[in-house]
Amino acid sequence: MALLNAGQLTLADWAKRLDPDGRAPKVAEALSQTNEILEDAVFKEGNLPTGHRLVIRTGLPQVFYRMINQGVPTSKSTTAQIDEACGILEARSHIDVELVKLNGNEAAFRLSEDMAFIEAMNQTMAGAMFYGNPGTDPRQFLGLQTRYSSLSAGNGGNILDAGGTGSNNCSIYLVVWGEDTVFCPFPKGSMAGLQHQDLGEESVPDANGNFYQAVRALYQWKNGLAVKDWRYVVRIANINTTDLVGQSATQASTAATQIINLMIRAMDRPPNLAMGRAVFYANRTVYSMLRVAALNKSSNALAIEAATNQFGTAYKMTTFMGIPLRKVDQLLNTESRVV
Repeated sequence: MALLNAGQLTLADWAKRLDPDGRAPKVAEALSQTNEILEDAVFKEGNLPTGHRLVIRTGLPQVFYRMINQGVPTSKSTTAQIDEACGILEARSHIDVELVKLNGNEAAFRLSEDMAFIEAMNQTMAGAMFYGNPGTDPRQFLGLQTRYSSLSAGNGGNILDAGGTGSNNCSIYLVVWGEDTVFCPFPKGSMAGLQHQDLGEESVPDANGNFYQAVRALYQWKNGLAVKDWRYVVRIANINTTDLVGQSATQASTAATQIINLMIRAMDRPPNLAMGRAVFYANRTVYSMLRVAALNKSSNALAIEAATNQFGTAYKMTTFMGIPLRKVDQLLNTESRVV
């Protein structure tokens, strides 16, 4: 069986590490229930209290041919520093202690409420990894769609156009996770993943300023996204979902923009897939159509293989040319055309 997370630190790995108080961070394992990008991402402690500073090569030194008894000029490379910021995702829960007591098993009742908060945090974080935009909300970190949003930009060569022209488009992403390619930093001195803190019972005010006793909880997740080398992310944009389901027009089997053709082209964009762990991400619509293609054997490149996830659970993994295909429900079917 294949093991998806072999060789790289994931959120589940960090959750197994002890914090400075000798306790493991709570509830991180629940993040794998949906939006599978959260299982795959490589997590790394940042070198800044607010995120991570990257040093990127921007120019190579000049080199020269020389003759005997003749020297060459000195030269040097050039670099640039880029700061990748982390965001602080947070929520609080206050539950009237009398309501908790009415439900008999108090621990189970609070856990059921915790799970709802965890799912909300999970969905919001997965969405931010693609659609986060500090230009419209400075509290967010920069997501992948925001980085890969123009065909004429410097990284436009890593955006492949699937031909959709309306607002019913979606995207597939190829990400090569690794500490030298793409990873998720968390602030220096903090802990990775979703943290849950039981704040105990306290008097809290109601809407009229009158106090009652409530049990309180704090949920917090400090996280960012660092693209150290832009060549290791490829976006297949402008996939018309109507064409895809109908397997017609831009997604007909003979079309050059058919997603299987573009996925093959996407694999040739990163300089070296062995630099990290390569994964394709698609929403449920694309994921389902590719699984149909795999079962129909319409493409030898697609396969459904036995695998185990990072928690040791067996499941059937869809792969494309040996690269895992993962489902992300936060990826939309209503994207506008990328130009």
